[in-house]
Amino acid sequence: SLIPCSSGPEYQLLSNVFLLPKQVDRTEVIRSCLNPTFSKVFTLDFYFEEVQRLRYELYDISSSHNGMREVDCLGAMECTLGQIISQRKFTKALLKQGNTVGKSSIMITAEELTGNNDYVELSFSARKLDDKDFFSKSDPFLEIYRVNDDNTQQLVHRTETVMNNLNPVWKTFKTSLNSLCSGDHERILKCTVWDWDSNGKHDFIGEFQATFKEMRSAMDGRQVQWECINPKYKVKKKNYKNSGIVILNQCKIIKMHSFLDYIMGGCQIQFTVAIDFTASNGDPRNSCSLHYIHPYQPNEYLKALVAVGEICQDYDSDKMFPAFGFGARIPPDFKVSHDFAVNFNEDNPECAGIQGVVEAYQNCLPKIQLYGPTNIAPIIQKVANFASEEMHTKEAMQYFILLILTDGVITDMADTREAIVHASHLPMSVIIVGVGSADFTDMEMLDGDDGILRSPKGEPVLRDIVQFVPFRNFKHASPAALAKSVLAEVPNQVVDYYNSKGIKPKCPSEYESSRTFGH
Repeated sequence: SLIPCSSGPEYQLLSNVFLLPKQVDRTEVIRSCLNPTFSKVFTLDFYFEEVQRLRYELYDISSSHNGMREVDCLGAMECTLGQIISQRKFTKALLKQGNTVGKSSIMITAEELTGNNDYVELSFSARKLDDKDFFSKSDPFLEIYRVNDDNTQQLVHRTETVMNNLNPVWKTFKTSLNSLCSGDHERILKCTVWDWDSNGKHDFIGEFQATFKEMRSAMDGRQVQWECINPKYKVKKKNYKNSGIVILNQCKIIKMHSFLDYIMGGCQIQFTVAIDFTASNGDPRNSCSLHYIHPYQPNEYLKALVAVGEICQDYDSDKMFPAFGFGARIPPDFKVSHDFAVNFNEDNPECAGIQGVVEAYQNCLPKIQLYGPTNIAPIIQKVANFASEEMHTKEAMQYFILLILTDGVITDMADTREAIVHASHLPMSVIIVGVGSADFTDMEMLDGDDGILRSPKGEPVLRDIVQFVPFRNFKHASPAALAKSVLAEVPNQVVDYYNSKGIKPKCPSEYESSRTFGH
């Protein structure tokens, strides 16, 4: 509920850009109401790879006796767009001046504006087409063009040619709704039928105009038909009816779920970090070490951890993050480990929040001996085991992101390739940030952007799940630039995984009924 006001409250939405608030929009004024529901919708672009800070301010606007409007700020609330999206219905107390918590709260409901990600499957045939060949029948093919707003035409699909047949049945084809009609179901589609000739000078049979709205009628098993017209024949021939009939036998819409569909359906991003504690980092007590803890300046490991973790934490409800180390000798027996818990609690390697990971990292440095080699396959396999358990649920509830921070080229490349190929079948992505000035050329092969990564046995990755960047490329940029670079591909990786498995997002009502509280 909102605190009393004489006339009516109004919201202003501010987005935090470089810490300078910029007003995005404001609601209507609702008069004489303590529990207003505003109809105004704020439309914002969402970027998973960015921290989009928002500030809501609530005002009471009233008119004084001299006709002047008086404005009182009733409270404000700050959050991120990621927090709102991950909870779908986000409630938080409004803070009064001096950041004191009042009795009022604000609830924001998020919805994704429907995109044009869906695909459509179409099956066309024709009958009694004009015969354009002397010694045989026509060899027809069909072209479909989208008519753009500026009246230009864009080819959407060209069917195969059916040879020597005036009643062709063309193969079913699939195209995106965006390509077909830019999401506008009433956009004009120009369809042309040709008789194929080997010299490339195809003969015009006829044309017709359609819309996707008309095509949708074929979704319930009915056929939709259009007369194929040759305008020249229509003018010249008195009894001309048409040059054949084109038939749409089937129209099927294939729903393509978005990243936000999965997040708003309750899918959590499970963020895990793995840190390189090999000797090549240098003695942490030495200011030249990559692990040196400067009292005022965070090292590259901390900068990368916080930049990426700050974004992922909005999509994890319990804010508990497992943190592992590799390449060090650890107490009590000081054997080399490649997947030890940074908090030294093997039964529960989770840390409370990103700050908890930072503290565990700083606390463990004096207790371990940096050693080697640089093996990352064990930590990939460890997270893959958790992801494998999730995969068997056949639900879209947990997707794993492993952030590996390393200062050098890995020494178990063959095992790592094997582990990545295995992990590409699971709900997980791997982000590798190269810290320091080493030559990371060999690491680029793990990122499938330049070709398909294969295991030593030749098995290819099912999906491209690895993103590698050297931290030095962002040394003079903001931490946000690093996060944007390594996380930009994650939404597509999430969608590609669940679509490939045929796993649909839970609808919000399903999610809320199955959600376990008490974290």
